[in-house]
Amino acid sequence: MASLIILFSLCVLCFLAFNLLISTATLVSHDGRAIKIDGKRKVLISGSIHYPRSTAEMWPDLIKKSKEGGLDAIETYVFWNAHEPVRREYDFTGNLDLVRFIKTVQDAGLYAVLRIGPYVCAEWNYGGLPVWLHNLPGIELRTTNSAFMNEMKNFTTLIVDMMKKEKLFASQGGPIILSQIENEYGNVMEKYGDAAKSYVDWCANMAESLDIGVPWIMCQQSDAPKPMINTCNGWYCDSFTPNDADSPKMWTENWTGWFKSWGGKDPLRMAEDLAYSVARFFQTGGTFQNYYMYHGGTNFGRTAGGPYITTTYDYDAPLNEYGGLNQPKYGHLKQLHDVLHSIEDTLTSGNISRLDFGNSVEGTIFATEKVSTCFFSNKNTTSDATIEYKDASYTIPAWSVSILPDCVNVAYNTAKVKTQTSKMVKRKNEAEDEPSSLKWSWKPENNHKSVHLGMGHMHKTYLIDQKSLNDSSDYLWYMTSVHIKKSDPIWSKDMTLRVNGSGHILHAYVNGKYIGSQWAKYGVTSYDFEKSIKLRHGKNLISLLSSTIGLANYGPKYDIIGTGLVGPIALVGRKGDEEIIKDLSKHKWSYNIGFLGLSSNNQMYGLDSHHFTTAKWLDQNLPINRMMTWYQADFKAPLGNDPVVLDMLGMGKGFAWVNGNNIGRYWPSYLADETGCSNEECDYRGSYENNKCVYNCGKPTQRWYHVPRSFLKDGKNNLVLFEELGGNPTEVSFQTVSVGTVSSKVNEGETLVLSCEGKSISEIKFANFGDTQSVVGSFNKGTCSSEDTLSVVEKACIGQESCKIEAKKDKFGTTDCEDNFMHTLAVEALC
Repeated sequence: MASLIILFSLCVLCFLAFNLLISTATLVSHDGRAIKIDGKRKVLISGSIHYPRSTAEMWPDLIKKSKEGGLDAIETYVFWNAHEPVRREYDFTGNLDLVRFIKTVQDAGLYAVLRIGPYVCAEWNYGGLPVWLHNLPGIELRTTNSAFMNEMKNFTTLIVDMMKKEKLFASQGGPIILSQIENEYGNVMEKYGDAAKSYVDWCANMAESLDIGVPWIMCQQSDAPKPMINTCNGWYCDSFTPNDADSPKMWTENWTGWFKSWGGKDPLRMAEDLAYSVARFFQTGGTFQNYYMYHGGTNFGRTAGGPYITTTYDYDAPLNEYGGLNQPKYGHLKQLHDVLHSIEDTLTSGNISRLDFGNSVEGTIFATEKVSTCFFSNKNTTSDATIEYKDASYTIPAWSVSILPDCVNVAYNTAKVKTQTSKMVKRKNEAEDEPSSLKWSWKPENNHKSVHLGMGHMHKTYLIDQKSLNDSSDYLWYMTSVHIKKSDPIWSKDMTLRVNGSGHILHAYVNGKYIGSQWAKYGVTSYDFEKSIKLRHGKNLISLLSSTIGLANYGPKYDIIGTGLVGPIALVGRKGDEEIIKDLSKHKWSYNIGFLGLSSNNQMYGLDSHHFTTAKWLDQNLPINRMMTWYQADFKAPLGNDPVVLDMLGMGKGFAWVNGNNIGRYWPSYLADETGCSNEECDYRGSYENNKCVYNCGKPTQRWYHVPRSFLKDGKNNLVLFEELGGNPTEVSFQTVSVGTVSSKVNEGETLVLSCEGKSISEIKFANFGDTQSVVGSFNKGTCSSEDTLSVVEKACIGQESCKIEAKKDKFGTTDCEDNFMHTLAVEALC
């Protein structure tokens, strides 16, 4: 029988069941039922990891954990704007070393799925397209436009040729078994009119002409032309059917959680629901499934898009932002993967029959001459179901799938979590004293030319879009002067400045005086700023600072959404009921990009520049809550190997650099919405959407910022902050992240496993064999128990990194439970 490898494709990591390091070419095709590799039909399980959202030093560990989690393949996007920031100038160094990333996947014995795009969405700045495209003459993005198609073909060809040179396609013996062209275009193509279809056809023809020897996919493209394979993205894809009967049923993005926006709450997708979606997909004929994300990572620097996407891209993925195991999600899925791998032969080769038990309870039987495998699913959101099958009775919990490899014994149920739950904790930097011991120095940003003189580097008689400067900085100054005579009709004691902004941040100054700031919420693309002002007769200087928070990355024609101060900008004078408006939009405007401290000639954050600018830092009278201010401090790296985070509580908004590495935008002063959270445990039953289970209401959207260990060095390290809104750096500290408590509960006859992931179990907080009640993340003893439970568990676990305990009566002695009572073993331990 054909062997089956279940590949959970997760944008970054996947588990491979056999060694890919072979010298002969690997032939990849499909037969409508499954992907075929070297003639063998396979079901593939993959996971997404984005190489720029982690560091190259993290890749081997992330991929190793992905393989251990039961993945077959790693899936990643390719980020055009990162690799070609300037037209025809390329960067594949450091964290952008795509070849190194793919070879790391190969070295681990995993497949790779390369989503070239080159539009990627991914909550990445400008959807991964370089902003210089916007400024090419006559260009229209993602449509039948020769200027865009030439650039897209050039970059796609560049990536393909790079992979071919290193023999990384499976057709050359490499790990890449699938590649993708375009991305989710079917969601938006209606707005592009008749040109959209011809563009899709062109994409397909262009991709096919590159002759990579492996199939091409187009996700969310219901009219994908042959030989492209259209695939599904979403929370659930069990009802998805490819547009071509010869195409396998593939799921490129199973959303393991959701991204977070500034001002947004933390979304949570329960492990039970995620597992349910996977099991349903394979029950209904799925052949390839990828987790998006398996490891989300971090939006370092200015890579976050949106706008208003946070620096963290944790995504509630099975591997958390720092590369640790997100339990129980990681373990619950690993157990599912193990079961799926064990039945791969019947899933790929068995005859399929279906049973309807009524009331949304369904059965699917995969049968070969040797064995039959059953999936029983219950789509009810509240009611468990009991069914009869071949003289046996089975209870299927609501919103769950049971898998019976032999159609007799239940090996796995998606609603029954039998792996540990881990709670992460932050610990102070043991290499330092209290956070207040950080010795801060500071320097004001020099805005004199912009705020007081209005002197710019360029001049226009119109308002420019910030994208016209190729997105070289978050910051752009708009400056103009207005001459007001006493006889001017607009002159009044009641005057305001009215500015239509693009939905990002605006800081306004009039005659050198700060008059206010404004910004919008996530999803709002424009707003009107209006503040009272006092003008003088003669010349008046208006200086406006636009601050972007990532460029739009999704939607039809998202690339032409105005960025910066889109206008109109006007003075408004009021005399009684009369309102007189003086439009300044077509005045002479001067522009300055960024700040002096951000410029290449005078940067305040680079290690080399820090050496030359030391004398400019001030050690006395440290200001707090001061806008446009630089702070710096030296620190020692936290001891050990645990991931490092920067606690930015107390700061406003800005950027942070560690040893010259930009760890991203910080904005802890932006609090999450206070409504929508619940103290009750999330109910996994029923269709998920990103507002269903949320937490962190009313707290900083993001307080903790990942500092990869590779950014640190032995001895002295340097931290530089640029504070835009005003904050208190004395509250800033470095801490580490590690597992704090682990807990698990299993039924009698099963084995309980606990692990502190590199640390030792130091204390057993709770242990009970008998009747245990679960209440919102903790355990309570029920009606009966064994008095020996604690001593047995302590003997097995204390001082160990991990321990296994069989939940059997002969291990724990007698209990006061009734005869035939189903005992449970529950343990909570400190790490």
